[in-house]
This record gives sequence, C-alpha cells and structure tokens, in this order.
Amino acid sequence: MGRNKYPEETVRKIVDTAESLFIEKGYDHTSLQDIIAATGLSKGAIYHHFTSKEAIFYSVCDRIGQRNGEVLSAVRDDPRLSGIVKLRTIFKVSLQPERQAKMFCMMPYLLDNDKFLATEMRSIFMEVAPDFIEPILRQGMADGSIRTDHPRELAEAMMLLSDLWINPIVRPTTPAEVRARCAVYNRLFESFGVTGLIDQEIIDTLVHYAEMSHPSISEGTTSN
Repeated sequence: MGRNKYPEETVRKIVDTAESLFIEKGYDHTSLQDIIAATGLSKGAIYHHFTSKEAIFYSVCDRIGQRNGEVLSAVRDDPRLSGIVKLRTIFKVSLQPERQAKMFCMMPYLLDNDKFLATEMRSIFMEVAPDFIEPILRQGMADGSIRTDHPRELAEAMMLLSDLWINPIVRPTTPAEVRARCAVYNRLFESFGVTGLIDQEIIDTLVHYAEMSHPSISEGTTSN
C-alpha cells in the first residue's frame, strides 16, 4: 500500500467532514461509519489518524477553540477599550450565536458525558480564565473600572457560572430558568463594578437554545 504523502490534508478532510456532520446530526447521532462514508476514506485511513469518534470530536473542538481564541485575543489586546468594556465585549462574542450554535448542535449535554464536562472545566481553569478573563480584570483594576483584590478567583467564578450554570448546553434548561440564572449572575458581580455582563441580547440567545431543547414548552408558560 502506498504511503499517504499528504497526511495533513487527510486529517483536515476528516475533521472538516466530522464538524459538518456533528453540527447537522449531533455527536450522539453521528457514527464513525457516517464519517467514513462522507469522507470516502477507508476505515484504516481513519484509524491511522484517530483512535475513535471521540478523538475526532476533540480535534473538532480544538479547532473551534483556536478560532474563538483568535477572536478573544483581539478583544483582550485592543488598546482602545477599558477593562470593563473589554469584559462586556468578550462575554458578548463568547456567548453569542455562532460559537454557541455550533457547540449546542454538536455536543451531548455535558452532564451526560463526564469526559466532555471535565474537558470544559479544564479549559476554564487552564485557558479561558487565566489567559483571557484575568488579564482583562487586572486592566480594569488598574483603570478603576473593576474592583477586586482577587482577579484570578473572580475570573474563574465568572467563567464557571457562565459556562456551566447558565449555559443550556450543560443540561436541559427551561427559558424561565435561563432568565432567572442570568438575573442572579448579573447581581452577583455588581459589587465588583461588573454590571450588565449578560445583556438582553445574550439572554435572548440563551433562551433560544433552551427552547430548542424544550420544544414542547411554550414561552407563555415559562417566562418570569
């Protein structure tokens, strides 16, 4: 059998195809055979690069994470913005439709998969909080727009609650629960000078995803 001269292109093809299938059908409803059929590659070619569907999924998530990291870095490094404005902007781009739509369509609920939940928590503690949120909080401390003596801990708390508590991707959540959690979230951080992080546009987006997971629940019976 001839050697693959372009392994990077093969890996890219597998990941591109898997991402499309995961978005279209969801992780749970996409089989490895679906990926094999859609790529036109042999099972051996797939297994040469990936040990399982889960391994492919992690590569898809890593690529999405890299794209998001570029966007978040641009906000963090923008010299025109104060700390609090950067914080509001970074929440807006993090919780707004493109990223959330892809992740919501692809992923099983995190509470149903210990590995995926652990991966999300590790990302918060090892990447998102220290690399993006904490530097912004420190800038806010310096320019007076944010009040805290514990920027790392505040960054971790903000991200844990936003990613694992108010986000419907963790478990099925009603629109009313989303709104209530967003209201509590905003109140929790007011004493630090951090106001209105979860604005109405973000709330509406999160409610939309909650409604997707509860299609039988009408808006009239769930709103606060």
